[in-house]
Amino acid sequence: MNLTQNFTLEEMTASSTAKGKGIINIPDTQATESLKRLCEEILQPIRNKFGKPVKVTSGYRSDALNTAIGGSKTSQHLKGEAADIICNDNKALWNLIINMIQNQEIRVGQLIDEKNLRWIHISLPDSSHYNQILYLKP
Repeated sequence: MNLTQNFTLEEMTASSTAKGKGIINIPDTQATESLKRLCEEILQPIRNKFGKPVKVTSGYRSDALNTAIGGSKTSQHLKGEAADIICNDNKALWNLIINMIQNQEIRVGQLIDEKNLRWIHISLPDSSHYNQILYLKP
C-alpha cells in the first residue's frame, strides 16, 4: 500500500528483528493514519527536495517489537509517528532537513542525529516535541 509517491506501508513496518523473532508488526488504523501523515508532511517533502532515495530503517513498532529492540516505552514509533532514515550521504540529508525546518518547509517533533549520523530519527510534532534538534552521541 502506497502512503505517498515514494513511501509504502510495507517499508514503514518492515523489521528484520520482527521477522527473525516472529513478531507481528502490523499497525492499527490510527497508527496507519499517523504513518501516512508522517510520510505526507515530512518524509515525502524531504525526498522531493533531496532528489535521491531515502531509506526507512525503522518506522512503526508494535509493543513486542519495541520491547525486543529495547526502545523507549514512550517512543513515537509505537504510534506510527516516527521513522529512522538513512541515505547514501547522511550528512547532506541532515543539513537539508535542518534547512527545511529553518525555512518552515516542514515541522517536526524531534530531529535526532543518532550516533554521529549513523541514522537520523525524525518524528511528527506532538504536545511535548516541536522542532527539537538533538544529538545522541555514540
